[in-house]
This record gives sequence, structure tokens and C-alpha cells, in this order.
Amino acid sequence: MTISRRQFVQLLAMAGAANIIPQSVFAANRAPKNVYDIPKFGNARVLHFTDCHAQLLPVYFREPNVNIGLNDAFGVPPHLVGKHLLKHFKIPSSTMAAHGFTYLEFVATAKEYGKVGGFAHLATLIKRLRNEQGSQNTILLDGGDTWQGSGTAYWTNGNDMVGATNLLGVDCMTGHWEFTYQDNVILENIKKFKGEFLAQNIKVKDEAIFEGVPVFDEDSGHAFKPYTIKNVGGVKMAIIGQSFPYTPIANPKRFIPNWTFGINDAELQTLVNEIRENEKPSVVVLLSHNGMDVDIKMASKVTGIDAIMGGHTHDGVPKPMVIRNSGGKTLVTNAGSNGKFLAVLDFKVKGNRVVDYRYKLLPIFSNLINPDKEMAAYIKKVRAPFIDKLTEKLAVTDDLLYRRGNFNGTFDQLICDALREENDTEISFSPGFRWGTTVLPGESITMEHVMDQTAITYPETNKREMTGKVIKDVLEDVADNLFNKDPYRQQGGDMVRIGGMNYVCDPTESIGKRITGMTLDNGKTISANKKYKVAGWASVNDVSTGRPIWDVVADYLRLKKTISVKKVNTPKLKNVEGNPGVEDYLA
Repeated sequence: MTISRRQFVQLLAMAGAANIIPQSVFAANRAPKNVYDIPKFGNARVLHFTDCHAQLLPVYFREPNVNIGLNDAFGVPPHLVGKHLLKHFKIPSSTMAAHGFTYLEFVATAKEYGKVGGFAHLATLIKRLRNEQGSQNTILLDGGDTWQGSGTAYWTNGNDMVGATNLLGVDCMTGHWEFTYQDNVILENIKKFKGEFLAQNIKVKDEAIFEGVPVFDEDSGHAFKPYTIKNVGGVKMAIIGQSFPYTPIANPKRFIPNWTFGINDAELQTLVNEIRENEKPSVVVLLSHNGMDVDIKMASKVTGIDAIMGGHTHDGVPKPMVIRNSGGKTLVTNAGSNGKFLAVLDFKVKGNRVVDYRYKLLPIFSNLINPDKEMAAYIKKVRAPFIDKLTEKLAVTDDLLYRRGNFNGTFDQLICDALREENDTEISFSPGFRWGTTVLPGESITMEHVMDQTAITYPETNKREMTGKVIKDVLEDVADNLFNKDPYRQQGGDMVRIGGMNYVCDPTESIGKRITGMTLDNGKTISANKKYKVAGWASVNDVSTGRPIWDVVADYLRLKKTISVKKVNTPKLKNVEGNPGVEDYLA
């Protein structure tokens, strides 16, 4: 590959004094042009990131090739993948943007464009965007899933991320995986956080209030501040927090026994009405961790919200959905995951109302952004006590290892295979988590990579006997969470990952009818009444006693030395032909 002096100078000039300077040279015909130039617009700028899952350093992250949308969600964001997404958003193929938003040609383009994210790089970009608009005209929002997802976050109870977000200058945040620490740890972290933790849909149980459990407002029962009012460039802006509604179902409720969660859209409407009447803001923003499908439904029901800036489902959606409701319209956005994106929403406000807006979702290519020195020093400091453990090389992978997608990814399969071998079982289950970084073929798999996939506060493995009927019921229950017609009954995760067995899935069917044709890897039919040995981890309702999953996976990798995922237990799909949420699917 060659590049002319003029082209090289153009690359360098792209960012200039903003500290955005290429550290590697891309193919000339793919060279970025002012990728982080955002023209000044309006009088109030909102910056938003979400679901970083404690990734302080740049990472590789492959977007899904399966994100099935059905019924009203068919063919609309976020249920578009690959070429369908590019066509919908008019993104040219084989470009940096195509790499940022899709899985297409992932290995080749990842090698070309490098890693994404990193808090030191994010800090540089945020400072630039604040300075360009005027720091007093800008607010920074964190959509949650910030304190969990890495080894250092696990070992510090999320303190590393509290410090990082304080340095970043986060003004407001809400949460989900934050609630998988013990409640006293959560409250201590919130005290250390310099911004405001918001959640209108978390209440303290009456009996807990009576027993003296801390509460933000005894009259309303709110556990945390439900909203705040900010002056952003002279614009009065209300920020309302909406935490993940199903936390005590999707995660262990034993960590947060005194709090209740829910969608609470009727209470949200009442709150919005009160804010509009009493505070008279020009802009109302819901900082949400519902998941995008839930946000879209909520936007159609709740009036008076100008924008829902969402997270949870890790959807990198280049443009907002504009949802009409009886009160007008609401923008719905989702800003991806793993520190890979930063959203920029500029409002133009006149006469105490929003009259126009501009939105950009910026993929953060770390090769294009010099790291902020202060943040880089902080990251080095918090990682120092764990660096030897994190950097241990466990094995080398021959395959691309990734997670994200409705069904098994190759890293999920690796975990399932390790579980089966450790426990000598026919079948293994692994949760359908959407977080977890990507490892390129030929790279060493480090302990840090393993922790990126497994670092939770309930990591214990288990082994049990389950009948074929129970196995089917588990699969049906998770599939209903994923494919239920009503978004309010979806919890935003992906299908449980499996090892050692195969099945047929018809997402268009109703619960009890989606899963058929269950067989073991050896071809034998799984019988309803027969018992099978099943290994798993991350039990929500039971406290398991097996070794932590990261130890199981690490030992498996040390033993294998070289990893080649020969079989991935993805189901055979029915009735999804032509669905733009499925591409390059192998089963």
C-alpha cells in the first residue's frame, strides 16, 4: 500500500489542534475525511455513551450478524444487520463507517482500522466536542452498565470506573449491571461519583423504609433522585433517569433485596407532566437503560419527552428513530457498547421548545485520536496492581472469537466447551450476555479477554441433571424473552448459549412452540423424560458452589494452547428467510 505526501498531509490536517491525529495510515481510497468534525449547531449539546462495560482500553468489537426483528420491529432499526443496515442508513460499503456499524469483512477491516474505544481516547474526543460547542453549552450522559464487564471493575467493586467517569466529567448516569454489586457497595460508589445518579423507576419497599433503609424521598419511595434540571447554554433541560426495569429478574435480587424495579410508564408520564408544569424546561431527555425496542414503545405512549437516549441492547444505530405520539414526537437513540461510540445530539431551542436538532453517532477509532494524558495515567494506575494477571497469555486462537448476536458466538462456544470438559457433561449452558470483547485470529487469548467475557459477581459454575422437558422449557422461556411480540415483555438479552446440543428455532411462533428438534451432538434425540447432565454458570436464583467460570475457562485454554472452534451450536432457524436482521447465518 502506498500513499502520497499530499494524502498523508490531508490525514494529519484532519484533526489538527484538536489532538485527533492518525497513528496509522489507512488505504488512500478509504482515508477518513474530518470524521470528528461536527458543525456547531443550536444552543444545547448532549453527549451520550452507554454500556461501556468497564472497558478502559481500546478493544476489538464485532457487531452482530443476527438481530432478528419481528412484527412491528421487522426491517426497522435496531433490527438491521450488515448490508441491510448500510442500505437503510446510506452508508457506503467497505468504509470506516461500514466497519464501525457492521460485522462485514470484520477481520480484514479490524486489522486495517485498528481498535475502537478506550477512555483516554474518549476523553480527548469529549474535550474537543465540549470546547467546540462551549463547555457551558454541553452535558455528558452515561447510560449505565459502566461499573461491570472487566477484571479491574470486578476486583475494585466498580471503583475504577467511578474514578474514570469522574475524570471524564459525566454529569448524569443511570444503571443496570451497577446493581449486581451489593446494595451497600452501590450506595458507596454513588457517593464517590461526582455526577448525579438518576432512576425514576426504582423504589424502596415500604417495610425497608420502615426499617431505616436509605431512601431519596420517603414520600415517593424513590431510592434515587428521579430527575434533575440542568442549565445547558442557557437552555433549561430536564434529565430523567430510567434504569433497567427487569434487574431483579435478569440478575440476582439477593444483591438488592430492598428495591423494586419496573417500566413504570404511567408514573413516568405523571412525572413528565409535573416537570413540564412546575419546572417549565425547554428540553426533556429520558436517560434510559430499557433497551431500544422498549424505548420505542415507551415513546409512543409517554408524551412530553423530546429524546430518549437509550442503552442496554448495545445497538449502534446511526440515526434516531422519530416516534409519533399524541403529544407530538420523540427521538429514540441507542449508542452501542464497549466504549465504541459517542453520541452527539444538538438541540436548537426557541420560544422554550425544541425547533430542530442534529444527531451524530461517532465510532471511536483509537488510531485516530491521541489519548488524553491525564486519563491514560489514571488507567495505568488502576490497572497496575492486576497487570501481571491480566496480561497472562493463555492460548492462541486460530478463529475470530466474538460474542454479540442473538445466538452463540465463537467465544460463547469456547466457554460452553470448557464447561462441558470441566464437568464431564453432555450439555452446557452459558447466559446470553451481550457484553464481551473480540479477539482476532492469530492473537493470544489473555486472562483479560477471559475476564471481559465472564467478570460478574455471581461467577460460580454448577452441574446438575435436567430432563429433556426442562431443557426445552428453559430454551422456550429465554426465546420468549427475546421474541415476544410485546417489547415490554422483552428483557434485552440474547438467547442462552448452548454446548453439546442442537435444536430448531422458529422465532415467529408463540411460547412453547418455538423450540423443536433437540438433539445431542452425536445425533441422538433429546427425550422429554430422560435426564441429562448439564453444566452452567451465573445462576440468578441459586447460589452455586463450583469454581468461578474464569478459572474454568483459563485452565481449559492453558491445556489446549491453541484454540480452533470446530462446531458452533447455533440453532437451525425457521421462517426468517428475507429477514434483514439475519445475514451470513450458519447452522
